Amino acid sequence: MRHGVDGRKFGRNTPARMAMFRNLANQVVMHEQIVTTIQKAKEARRWVDKLVTLGKKGTEHHKRLAFNETRDQAVVEKLFGELKTRYSKRAGGYTRVLRLSETRWGDAAEMAVLELVDHPPIDRKRKVKVAAEGDAQATDAAPTTGAADPFSGMRKLFRGNRGGKKAAGAAKAEKPAKSAAKKAPAPKKASKRGDS
Repeated sequence: MRHGVDGRKFGRNTPARMAMFRNLANQVVMHEQIVTTIQKAKEARRWVDKLVTLGKKGTEHHKRLAFNETRDQAVVEKLFGELKTRYSKRAGGYTRVLRLSETRWGDAAEMAVLELVDHPPIDRKRKVKVAAEGDAQATDAAPTTGAADPFSGMRKLFRGNRGGKKAAGAAKAEKPAKSAAKKAPAPKKASKRGDS
């Protein structure tokens, strides 16, 4: 019997489930708002609230406990710095789960936003990357068309080690040579009796 057994299983074994909650909690602390399924948001809310409570205590012992749970130093620094001061007067309830009207496309799962309460407004607009000094000279020399290629990352990914069009043409030339070698009949082996 499952008397007193708490929490959802999510079809995962314990280490995978703990890793999933750790990742969700780290993302909520760092980004202050994530989109996930309703069930995962409700379970991850428990982890985030415990981490913020550890951050409010502020001792070295609690920093070590928080690092043991998160395994991420940047998350611990944010918990014991910014979030400690933000939630110093709040007695609990550091997170909020908001249901979304849309469902996930692949499996129609109900989605939710898990966010920290009292967080500053989040700017969702794309940020323009600031070029380094060496890159600034290169961009001045090259003309810009106004809009960046949205598929440049995918093109780089699939370009691979082909070496451009010249190497692709050489690969096509090699294929007929290989097929011609396969079509040549193999010579007959002499039998053990000496018949030829």
